[in-house]
Amino acid sequence: MKKMIMTALATATVLALPAAHAQGDFPNRPLRLVVSFPPGGSTDLIARVMAPVMSKQLGQQVVVENKGGAGGNIGVESVVRSAPDGYTMVFSGAGALGINSVLYRTMPFDPVKDLIPVSMVASSPFVVVGPANSPYKDVKALLAAAKAEPGKLSIGHGGLGTVMHLASELFNQIGEVKTVLVPYKGTGPATTDALAGQIPVAMSDVPSAVGYIKEGRMKAFAVTTRERSSSLPDVPTLDESGMKGYEAMGWFGIAVPAGTPEPVVKRLNAAIRTALTDPGVIERVRAAGADPAPTSPEEFRKIIATDIAKWGDIVRRTGLKLD
Repeated sequence: MKKMIMTALATATVLALPAAHAQGDFPNRPLRLVVSFPPGGSTDLIARVMAPVMSKQLGQQVVVENKGGAGGNIGVESVVRSAPDGYTMVFSGAGALGINSVLYRTMPFDPVKDLIPVSMVASSPFVVVGPANSPYKDVKALLAAAKAEPGKLSIGHGGLGTVMHLASELFNQIGEVKTVLVPYKGTGPATTDALAGQIPVAMSDVPSAVGYIKEGRMKAFAVTTRERSSSLPDVPTLDESGMKGYEAMGWFGIAVPAGTPEPVVKRLNAAIRTALTDPGVIERVRAAGADPAPTSPEEFRKIIATDIAKWGDIVRRTGLKLD
């Protein structure tokens, strides 16, 4: 019996050696960073400026690959179905890594069960904007007008189910007003119509609006984060403007398939953190209208869980669902 036990232990040890060795020399070949959006956007830009620094830290090339579509779901699903060895990561946003799970009627994956958060990378506020000659002085004036004539004031946003759409719903909820929310095919068209006065207000992202605001061609009423934006330091927050407790932001982060060994996740987290302290990376992230925001895997997991609960409540209140 003793001999049988010793033989079984020896066999288990031998079987465990390849996995332990694989973790110990990780990485020993190039890694893929799948960006769940098309080339040219802010997420893609940030990924491509981070990749060389991460490559240097990891001692292996980090190759950026774009797989856009379905609100980021296609790229994330491809990573969920890859081997949980750390060699395939996904770089996506708040939608596909969390909110889509409560928004879409059917999902090809569960972001909580099927992914391990590695680190948040960057966060960005939205900004409530209008034409430069807007008749509304500030957020209080917007709310007063909306309360005086419910259903008359309209707010444009980047499309059904986007975080900007949900942020607009939150504006109605916290402001205790009823505005007409107008979906556009992207933030750019909504911002352009607000610039031209075709719509009185838009929930924009900072990259789409910051140039117009700084040129004085567009009025910025407030940003949506709890703290002011480094890109628009003179623009107050909605919380400062009387909408107490209002907070909404866009964020991007990196995750790996569930089952990826903890030492590998920590190695990747360290490489991401180092990349986000690089002056060149910081400059490019801020140029994209975002702020570097590295976290631990545990902190990132909590952020995702908080977003799912928060926006899930908005989805239930409004009855919004996407196919």
